[in-house]
Amino acid sequence: MVKIRLTQTGTKNRKTYRLIAIEEGKRRDGRAIEILGFYNPLVKPPQVSVKRDRVDYWLSVGAQLTPAAKKLMKA
Repeated sequence: MVKIRLTQTGTKNRKTYRLIAIEEGKRRDGRAIEILGFYNPLVKPPQVSVKRDRVDYWLSVGAQLTPAAKKLMKA
């Protein structure tokens, strides 16, 4: 099953995140099927960029959002 979840990027104490579509059993930083956006919590206000059309596509073919990704999509 495909999940839409966050993966960490950046360095120690300077974390940024990517919103990705990935197989459920893969590691947190494993190879993604597709990068769907990013989230930078370090700037004020936090920077969020999401390809909503691609997220809608993945949801239509059965992908599931993780709780963190669901919160990010509401922002």
